Amino acid sequence: MIKIAICGAFGRMGMTIGGIVTKDPEMQLVGGVDVQEGEVFGVPVVSAGKFASFLSESKPDVVIDFTVAAASAQNIPVAAAAGCAIILGTTGLNADQSKNIREAIAKGGVPAVISTNYSIGMNILWLLVREAAQRLSDYDIEVTEAHHRYKKDAPSGTAKTILEILQEEVGPREEVYGREGMTERGNEIGVHVIRGGDIVGDHAVMFTSNFETVTLSHRAYDRGVFAQGAVKATKWIVGKKPAVYGMKDVLGL
Repeated sequence: MIKIAICGAFGRMGMTIGGIVTKDPEMQLVGGVDVQEGEVFGVPVVSAGKFASFLSESKPDVVIDFTVAAASAQNIPVAAAAGCAIILGTTGLNADQSKNIREAIAKGGVPAVISTNYSIGMNILWLLVREAAQRLSDYDIEVTEAHHRYKKDAPSGTAKTILEILQEEVGPREEVYGREGMTERGNEIGVHVIRGGDIVGDHAVMFTSNFETVTLSHRAYDRGVFAQGAVKATKWIVGKKPAVYGMKDVLGL
């Protein structure tokens, strides 16, 4: 039985992951941490100040974190110090936060999966984007992404991963975020962000020449697709050697 604790247990992703974990015979939800204390799925949720003692008492095998940058920066070092494996899906981390989290994971000697997107389809899309960029490097490239109105970071972590792939294959190129006025296109990568309603997650990469357009896209209809990927990563990480892995390792890509 894999014992699980969830950071942001009352959040959208926390509740979705918790619901899947409680129905899985191979897993046990032992509790979580959030801004407010309480109970979810019959297990306790503690505040950040009590997280260390909670981990010491409940001894989860894996801590799953899909929260916000400030919370992850605080909670992941605590979880790593407690010897818990880490599944981290938080986006919007700055360079210092990412560095500190990775150092804490290394110091704790625990395995971790870190990814900006846990969808199997998106991880396949990243492979396709890389191959397309290698073959269409002289095409104009535009990246678009859309999310619900409550998403704080822009562009999304997934879009940033797409941009990293593109820069590795066709870069260096300037990234132009939106356009206004008299702006003749140069050799840049255009980036466009949409926020509204309850959009779960849309991403597209357009490669355009004078005579054709190739568009690679992914649309998530339910955040359960990310939760299912996180659960898959959770089962995979148990027993792995201490290191930071990605979803490509989980999926054997």
